[in-house]
Amino acid sequence: MSYVDGFILAVPKARIDDYKALARKAGDVWKEHGALAYVECTGDDVPYGELTSFPRAVQATDDEIVVFAWIVYESREQRDAINAKVMSDPRLKEDPSTMPFDGKRMIYGGFETFVQL
Repeated sequence: MSYVDGFILAVPKARIDDYKALARKAGDVWKEHGALAYVECTGDDVPYGELTSFPRAVQATDDEIVVFAWIVYESREQRDAINAKVMSDPRLKEDPSTMPFDGKRMIYGGFETFVQL
């Protein structure tokens, strides 16, 4: 079964075009290094819940859009090897102060697939 990295983050509406450009570049790099799929989605129906929700999880404000993303790999081992290549790829060396989102509020993790239909 495949292995998946998942991400949730908040992007300022004023910087969404910058974020989309970065995501396209990142997707190309991940795919080039072996990822099976790279997907980024902007929130369309993500209400702010009373206790839990995507916006609440990343402390999104009214002027931010929630982004939900995932990357698919053959296995955990492939993911680790691909991510090592991606992290050393000069095309993704960005000054953290110019990033179009607050990385401190990004939620991410790796997941083993147990159902894939």
